[in-house]
Amino acid sequence: MKNNAIIIGAGISGLTTAFLLKKNGLNVTVLEAENEVGGTMKSKRINDYLVELGPNSALETTPLLKQIIDEVGISNEMVYASEVSNKRYIFKNGKLYPIPMKPQEFFKSKLWSWRGKLRIMLEPFHGRAKNTTGDPFWEETVAQFVRRRLGKEFLDYTINPFVAGVYAGDPEKLGVRSAFPRLYALEEKYGGLIIGTIKGAKERKKREEKAKITAKMFSFLDGMGTLPNAIANYLGNSVITGAKVKSIKKDVKGYIVEFEKDGGTENLFSEVVVVSTPAYAASEILKKLSDKIESALKQIYYPPVAEVIFGYEKEQIGVELDGFGYLIPEKERRKILGTLWNSAIFPKRAPEGYVELTTFVGGTRQPELALKNDDELIKIVSDELKDIMKVKGEPKFVWISRWEKAIPQYNVGHLKIMAMIDEFEKENPGIYLCANYRGGISVGDCVISAEKTANKILSEK
Repeated sequence: MKNNAIIIGAGISGLTTAFLLKKNGLNVTVLEAENEVGGTMKSKRINDYLVELGPNSALETTPLLKQIIDEVGISNEMVYASEVSNKRYIFKNGKLYPIPMKPQEFFKSKLWSWRGKLRIMLEPFHGRAKNTTGDPFWEETVAQFVRRRLGKEFLDYTINPFVAGVYAGDPEKLGVRSAFPRLYALEEKYGGLIIGTIKGAKERKKREEKAKITAKMFSFLDGMGTLPNAIANYLGNSVITGAKVKSIKKDVKGYIVEFEKDGGTENLFSEVVVVSTPAYAASEILKKLSDKIESALKQIYYPPVAEVIFGYEKEQIGVELDGFGYLIPEKERRKILGTLWNSAIFPKRAPEGYVELTTFVGGTRQPELALKNDDELIKIVSDELKDIMKVKGEPKFVWISRWEKAIPQYNVGHLKIMAMIDEFEKENPGIYLCANYRGGISVGDCVISAEKTANKILSEK
């Protein structure tokens, strides 16, 4: 019987997998290279500003998420997003336009021309794309899919900024089956997006699942880092930080995991090893087991992204902060991807009388800008906010988080890489890959992937 498991990586995927395995009676050991858990999900309180180094929020897309929060004892620290945060803006021709959420708002909106709106309404009359290549991994790009079904205007002024906000990515490169499988499934299953959305909502209700557009957004009083820290506390001494895994080697009955800790080298044996690191780190860890998987994982691109957090006095802001924030289409040729209005979304993000904003720079659109030095980034963002949000003067608080490899891109070709991972797992029973380059990048996606991984391990005990 397999009664122990090693999990490499203490981000949300690895910690959730460990939590579920421990809950079901397995002895787990979590090895984390850094001195803190959480991966990108870390939070700090600085001068009474809440600084998120990674995701600013999560969506309750699966009941498991709330169940874990309850079991690790942090339900009372949860905060739900304000009602106004449902309102989101797109920057176009020098103005911020709200994204319409109701039919009457759609017809009044200036985001698209009447011609563009007519093209959107004709969506149900467009047929499915056909794979004429014979390649099982063939897929349209997100841009091709949206252009075909909803038109160029909707792509340029809705999907392009949305993709930049979610993936920091490029719809001309992301694969629709890989990056937005639910969108692709609506066409495959129902023949269209509008009819599929209506029917899909009824089916999700039966499964007690929620679409991301209707799921409640939440965080914690002291930020998203509360969740990984609480899971790590639940796991206790099972989590070893400062443990950098160098390799995994096959043994007669399982695997030997070699890692560095406090200047020395140590080995652990297990029949079950879960690799929950970013793809580029996993490729190094797994290369002694397979050249093919090393090469495949290296193909997953992570663009650089800088998060620039500014604090201002309320009087300095020239627009009403009555929404989640805004995104910027590539056609607008700005130097930022968009800005979150943190203080409008959750309470106590800034001192009394002040507001906090997080602006994103770089991504696939302009990777070089994310790598600018701090002074240059501060100037870029300050100048953009003065123009877009009519901000007066300079920020009173500044914090920059720079991720040289930020978010995995589910570009065309990703399906083939995923198939190679499936094949690798079959060839190496007991090894499992569970991270945000597989199954979705959101917190909820990572929790669902971790649940699937844990269930596989438990079923094979």
